[in-house]
Amino acid sequence: MSRLAQTPGLTDIQQEILATVRDFVDKEIIPVATELEHRDEYPTQIVEGLKELGLFGLMIPEEYGGLGESLLTYALCVEEIARGWMSVSGIINTHFIVAYMLKQHGTQEQKDTFLPRMALGEVRGAFSMSEPALGSDVSAITSKGVKDGEEYVLTGQKMWLTNGGTSNLVAVLCRSDEGHPEGTAPHKSMTTFLVEKEPGFGEVRPGLTIPGKIDKMGYKGVDTTELIMDGLRIPANRVLGGATGRGFYQMMDGVEVGRVNVAARGCGVAQRAFELGVSYAQQRQTFGKPIAQHQAIQFKLAEMATKVEAAHAMMVNAARKKDSGQRNDLEAGMAKYLASEYCKEVVEDAFRIHGGYGFSKEYEIERLYREAPMLLIGEGTAEIQKMIIGRRLLEEYRFQG
Repeated sequence: MSRLAQTPGLTDIQQEILATVRDFVDKEIIPVATELEHRDEYPTQIVEGLKELGLFGLMIPEEYGGLGESLLTYALCVEEIARGWMSVSGIINTHFIVAYMLKQHGTQEQKDTFLPRMALGEVRGAFSMSEPALGSDVSAITSKGVKDGEEYVLTGQKMWLTNGGTSNLVAVLCRSDEGHPEGTAPHKSMTTFLVEKEPGFGEVRPGLTIPGKIDKMGYKGVDTTELIMDGLRIPANRVLGGATGRGFYQMMDGVEVGRVNVAARGCGVAQRAFELGVSYAQQRQTFGKPIAQHQAIQFKLAEMATKVEAAHAMMVNAARKKDSGQRNDLEAGMAKYLASEYCKEVVEDAFRIHGGYGFSKEYEIERLYREAPMLLIGEGTAEIQKMIIGRRLLEEYRFQG
């Protein structure tokens, strides 16, 4: 266990879970991650190992076959997994968000149908808000769900689905105007639909096409896709929570915990970058001594370690706030913003410490250098986080004149 990023006050069970995950990461993920990443290969064996550890059911209640753990336990596990390979944490994250949304907002029938199989990793989740033309402006979505008897007919194009191909349950946000008068605020006329499908690419069920994997700079291994709906028919009992018009709030609740997850990923990647940097600095010699003995490098290591520690503390605080039943959008936004920015900076400093070797695909830091930028835009860009933080601060510190 490293000196940095310790978490006081964990129970024996939490410590045991984390020790198991860290051991799995060191033995099963780190040795193969770079090779799989360079081949853009889905980590099938690693995913099977995570199923055996019960990580797909980590936060699913025990009554549905999960471990019933807290958001903090989950976030600390994600931090460990991202330390090994960030893409693997992405495979778990969208699944976890859909399971969380079902647990919080699903009907009893929806919970009974999906959560036990999600806990085992038999049903794997993905969720879909974004569209090609809108980026972070969720209120501008154009995908529609129109009622037709006992079904809804879904039409539209979605973008940036993590696990779009490998999942078999997708939570899709669409506009659904029925029952909402003209002029209703956009966020009050949205509905989350639970779409079941076959894993794979092409037409995966009538009216639903997953065209193929989007080729990315980093964050490889995990599949990122589009989703095209053209007359996709969904039964009314697959409206999340059983009533239309609540989709925006359900998705935002999911994204709130997702932001803690992205913060945890930033912490994990930054930790790994620091480990690689501090290790290399003690091995590489210039001017007759290890570069770690040069003050310029010691200053870099000091800054990197401080950022690792600060990001971890904010991530833990955001998770604990949500676990206590309180609203945590301010803390989650701050943690996600800080952890992703610090991650980019720590990775870049580790890259600089490696010198020319940092540019070589033989060295792990090259992979981290391509992975870190995804965290700046995933689950809402840094700019969106700052908007959320600013608005919440103005609510909390309203001027009384």
